[in-house]
Order: sequence, then structure tokens, then C-alpha cells
Amino acid sequence: MHQGGCFCGAVRYVVTAQPFNSTLCHCTMCRRASGAPAVAWFSVPGPGLHFTSGTPSYYHSSPGCRRGFCTACGTQLTFEDERSPNEVDVTTSSLDDPEMISPGDHTFMQSHVRWLQLADTLPRYVRTRGEGTRELP
Repeated sequence: MHQGGCFCGAVRYVVTAQPFNSTLCHCTMCRRASGAPAVAWFSVPGPGLHFTSGTPSYYHSSPGCRRGFCTACGTQLTFEDERSPNEVDVTTSSLDDPEMISPGDHTFMQSHVRWLQLADTLPRYVRTRGEGTRELP
């Protein structure tokens, strides 16, 4: 079980399911939504994420996709894509202990900002791992 929440503490959650697809996403939308050069995410089945206090607000960042965030402090918490209706992505750094779920790869490297030098040897995908196109580290 993993616990986390937003910066100000207004929204808290618990993850009761096994995380999968941990990634460091470099897509333009994640970068713009967070103001960071990349965002670490992990996925869980939808019923495996429970909000224990507060409720996130949502906005549609693109057709069929919505992002959950805290209205008090702005922390980005979740991402949902209607093409995968039974799962939700959670921002790894919103965990109380983000060290517990490390990224397994890099996705959307086609959008990665070139001044961010990556020193790890994780797999790097041009877009999604499901598309199967991989860049060498």
C-alpha cells in the first residue's frame, strides 16, 4: 500500500493495488501541465486508488483525457485516458515516499527537452511503449 497527496495536504489518497507501467513521461502535455521537464507516473487499476480526504478537480487536457489536481495548491495528481478506462495514472512524486516506485522507462522521448541530459540506462521510447519503437539509451 502506498499513500500520497498534494503539496498542501487538502487531497490525500491511498493506492491499494500493485503499481505497473512506471515511467518518466516527456510529452509536451505533461511538461506544460507540471511546469517540469518530465513527469514520473505509475499506473494502477482504477479501483486501486482511493481518495481519503479532499477531492481532486479535473480538466480535459486533450480529447478523451483528463487530469486530476488539487484546486488549493495546484498539485497534479492523476491522469486518465478513456482508451484505458480501467486504469489511472498517479504522479509518483505526489507519493509520501516516491522512492518506493522508480521509473521503469522513458516515454515520449520525441518531445524531450534537449538540455535535460539523461544519465540512466532505462529503455527510451519515441512515444509509448505499446507502439514498440525504442530508442537506445
